[in-house]
Amino acid sequence: MKHKAEYAIVAGILLFAASGSLLAQTVSGSANPESARAAGSEPDQVTPPAGRIHNNGYVIGDDDLLEINVWKEQELSRTIPVRSDGKISLPLVGEIQAAGRTPVQLEEEITGRLRNFITEPAVTVMVQKINSLKFNVMGEVTKPGAYPLTTSLTVVDAIAAAGGFKDFAKKKSIYVLHTGADGKELRAKFNYEDFVKGHNPQQNVRLQPGDTVVVP
Repeated sequence: MKHKAEYAIVAGILLFAASGSLLAQTVSGSANPESARAAGSEPDQVTPPAGRIHNNGYVIGDDDLLEINVWKEQELSRTIPVRSDGKISLPLVGEIQAAGRTPVQLEEEITGRLRNFITEPAVTVMVQKINSLKFNVMGEVTKPGAYPLTTSLTVVDAIAAAGGFKDFAKKKSIYVLHTGADGKELRAKFNYEDFVKGHNPQQNVRLQPGDTVVVP
């Protein structure tokens, strides 16, 4: 009888401990909403996309390719080039001037026009491809023409992009035409033969949009 009483006491203690542990787990689970969401008891909340970072200082130009996204309005979102007249055309918005504006300024204009049709429109404008920043290479090169200035390029880089010199190119008489802020045309000489010998490396200037490299 004594042994049976001891067994009963031990069994009672173990049962009490197990019940306490189960109760603690139940309380903890109900107090933690993250656990409930992880288990699938609550649906995920749908939130608008975070604003994308873009260069607010860049000024859009002709031929640039723009990515325009109107949140939750897929039929209004599209990738569109800037026409040669500097404008783009969008549904509900109509024609709008893009060239000469920053992406943020264009966003504000499109948003303002869409408020007549959509409640709280969320618009983002990204420059997907820059085609308006160009330089020219003329004269005795393999492939004369206009080239996109999407990275920092020097005179030598420009000549290489144009396929290099033709046989009778005057490598000592190359020059770069640049239009200054005052509208005046400036001419910078570039002697390729001196440059490759290590003389006057500073003459290999970095090109600006609109510059023209002339190889006589």
